[in-house]
Amino acid sequence: MTAGRIFRRWENTINASLACAFSRYQRQQVTEYLAWQAAIVREYAQPHQFVTHNFDFEWRGYSYGVQPRVDHFAAAQALDIAGVDIYHPSQAHLTGREIAFGGAITRSLKPGQNYFVLETQAQGFAQWTPFPGQLHLQAFSHIASGAAMVSYWHWHSIHNAFETYWKGLLSHDFSRNPTWQEATTIGADFARLSPQLAELKAENDVALLISNEAMDALNHFLPGDARGNIYNDIFRRFHDALYDHNISLDIIHDVNEETSRYRVLIVPGLYAADEGLLTRINDYIARGGRALIGFKSGFSDENVKVRSSAQPGVLRQSCGVSYSQFTLPEETTVSSCCAEIDCRNDNQAELWMELLTPDDGTRPLLRYQHPAWGEYAAATEADYGQGRALYVGFLPQKGLISQLFDVLTADLTLNSRTSAYRYPLVVKKMRNRAGNNIHFLFNYSGEAMDVVSETLGTALLSGETVYVGQPLRLRAWEFTIIES
Repeated sequence: MTAGRIFRRWENTINASLACAFSRYQRQQVTEYLAWQAAIVREYAQPHQFVTHNFDFEWRGYSYGVQPRVDHFAAAQALDIAGVDIYHPSQAHLTGREIAFGGAITRSLKPGQNYFVLETQAQGFAQWTPFPGQLHLQAFSHIASGAAMVSYWHWHSIHNAFETYWKGLLSHDFSRNPTWQEATTIGADFARLSPQLAELKAENDVALLISNEAMDALNHFLPGDARGNIYNDIFRRFHDALYDHNISLDIIHDVNEETSRYRVLIVPGLYAADEGLLTRINDYIARGGRALIGFKSGFSDENVKVRSSAQPGVLRQSCGVSYSQFTLPEETTVSSCCAEIDCRNDNQAELWMELLTPDDGTRPLLRYQHPAWGEYAAATEADYGQGRALYVGFLPQKGLISQLFDVLTADLTLNSRTSAYRYPLVVKKMRNRAGNNIHFLFNYSGEAMDVVSETLGTALLSGETVYVGQPLRLRAWEFTIIES
């Protein structure tokens, strides 16, 4: 700030470093305020009572991505039990993706604990009125992500004011209806199956790293005509690609000694990060980890000052690649440099493209298809220490992200790989308190699906024994749960 310039709003400064510092300060105020509230409540709470809070996510008419205004991981330290609200498209647009990423974030806020879904849609808006079976499917999708409770917003539809058309379990006439009736079956199933489904734990060996600081910084430098929160667009592209590929993952906010339990780390859009975090990522790889690292990662420090070294900065050491120029991908596709990747149907380069030069020994996986940029790599793979890093210099389509993940992990047997099937069959695997595996098979489709069981066990909803190789039919929006 100078004598001749006064900022009316800090958010409007043209200096990204100042804006991001103020945003970080705002998040810290939220963290401190919630801790202050929790301390007051605990002065009066009985020993059997607990403190929770309803976290939410970036809102685009539904829960879309990482919350920019709150550091959930810091704020959750004041809580006994993490709570969340998750809303999502429904009817023909129901995918389960929002339930999955929301659950993965919330499950990580209090490690080793389950969380409460304090709000999710009952009937919701007119475009959300659930098809038969969808409410049941959604409820158990929350359980399959680690929820210990599912509660609805709200009990009955209100008759005036802002949320008049945000409908509850009961409509405005308070009478029984199909949504209310389906909710009663959910409650009955929860009660009946709690011995098998209470206190479920995830045992994933794939993690995805998120960062509020990187989000702030990246969103201050939008490429081309991009608008809005592009960090969350990138986050969702990587998350959803793996979700559709039946790769179950945890979502983390730091890389430390505990990260060593993951065999694979996904790093999308880590634009702003201190040298310590980037060094820890390098160390994770050197000790045997695999990392899929997205474009713009490592570019600036924690103060949003661009590094003066060759990019991707500190990560060049593990990724074995460098670049000093970048551009926007107009009329640009990518082609495969290796037999393991067939990207003919998913070859569009989107949002940004870095003109990558591999170091000696680094393997090019993709090249740009463009008259001016054809000499440059678009994605590379490098061995580093005992591990391996795959760097991608543009935003790939979901199908290509899945293929890159498969190349990176081809020689690994991953617990996170829950099925050979793909979306719309979504398979989740959890461990119950008896030590048994619980397999959830969800048909996120309006059509019946015929699959072959990959598991020997007991179907909890029917009590029948299921054998490996046994044909299974799931009706539209139906699911089964197998304990093994």
